[in-house]
Amino acid sequence: MELNDSPAERTTAATDVLLGLTAAGGVIWLQWFQPAPSWRIQIWSWSFGLIALSAALGAISHGLVLPQTLFRLLWTALTLALGLAVSLFVVGVVHDLYGMQAARRFLPVMLLVGVGIFLISRKWAGLFIVFIVFEGAALAAALAAYTKLAAAGALDGAGLMAAGVLVSMAAAAAQAARRLHLTFIWEFDHNGIFHLLQTAGLMLLCQGISEGG
Repeated sequence: MELNDSPAERTTAATDVLLGLTAAGGVIWLQWFQPAPSWRIQIWSWSFGLIALSAALGAISHGLVLPQTLFRLLWTALTLALGLAVSLFVVGVVHDLYGMQAARRFLPVMLLVGVGIFLISRKWAGLFIVFIVFEGAALAAALAAYTKLAAAGALDGAGLMAAGVLVSMAAAAAQAARRLHLTFIWEFDHNGIFHLLQTAGLMLLCQGISEGG
């Protein structure tokens, strides 16, 4: 297999690797540096793990020249991983706002929603249009939740999580701006900029989650 001859696509692949390593590192941080990982930590870890998987698949898809059959297969798996990652993100937010029992009841609903996003994106070739709407709604709800929790002093790390959500919203906006382009040493398109911003957002979220226990 050959490397993609587009400089922007190669940069996108490299930033996907960075995003994936950050997400995987977040899982390790949450799991290994907690004396006994709670149900909450497990939900967030699964969300981060799915982000790491989707980033790895994205790095391969953007960085290499692939046969169309293999490319479609990887993109299908990436779609499912992203939908489920956001679904579990929402479950984590519900846990922090309403408690574990509410989150447990909400979990199967959100898993079905994640699968639904996947099926919609397969029927209509608009993965990131569908995904960005889903992600945007999830992020807006999360920002309201963590701003409220931080103002009330009801959850350690809520302020960091609100900041992480804000950065993730900026990342989603960059992803949607398909004409966005930047050259700074390397060539970045909207995807590469999205990955860099999302990496920063994940780092803030991970630290906030860790502080919340």
